[in-house]
Amino acid sequence: MIKIKKFTFNPFSENTYIVWDEETREAAVVDPGMFDESEQNEFDDFIKENSIKLKHIINTHCHIDHILGCKFVKDNYSVDYYVPEKDVPLIEFAKAQAGMFNLSLNDDVPKPDKFLSEETDIKLGANPVKILSTPGHSPGEVCLYFDKEKYCITGDVLFKESIGRTDLWGADFNTLISSIKNKLLTLPDDVTIFPGHGEKSTIGYEKINNPFLD
Repeated sequence: MIKIKKFTFNPFSENTYIVWDEETREAAVVDPGMFDESEQNEFDDFIKENSIKLKHIINTHCHIDHILGCKFVKDNYSVDYYVPEKDVPLIEFAKAQAGMFNLSLNDDVPKPDKFLSEETDIKLGANPVKILSTPGHSPGEVCLYFDKEKYCITGDVLFKESIGRTDLWGADFNTLISSIKNKLLTLPDDVTIFPGHGEKSTIGYEKINNPFLD
């Protein structure tokens, strides 16, 4: 069975998720955004207290608020680092991204080990992580779906009663809406979504209450 723990990190109030298999304790951290030592310690403490075996970093996309903790995790845990290939330029220009928001990024973000696509084979224990290609907020963004538990980590694609910004580099409103309607709203209504910011919701709730999806 898959379990999910949410942390809210950094000046952007970004949601970082640890996702793990309850039986084997194998885990991925999704969008590590820890920004300072206290947030790093909070992350480490949870890993240790719950005997988590961290195997992967998965970035749904590579905007600065979702990659601030990648170096920390990569330096301190034995993990493979997965990103959408079309978002690699965002990693390469991470310091410029940070500067846009008056943040100082002293170290480079690590280079990814592997790229994500809908064919990517990632498992936590016996549980497959299904990759959904959902560009629009960024050029390569993906969502992560766990069909047995009906959980979907939606990054900055779909929020409770909102959607991701489309005024950033590589974003496109029509592409984002198409991704949401063709990849997310086709999931069962009782699927719980875990977004990159804010509170969780369900697909059924968003169909009725999201003003961008009329």
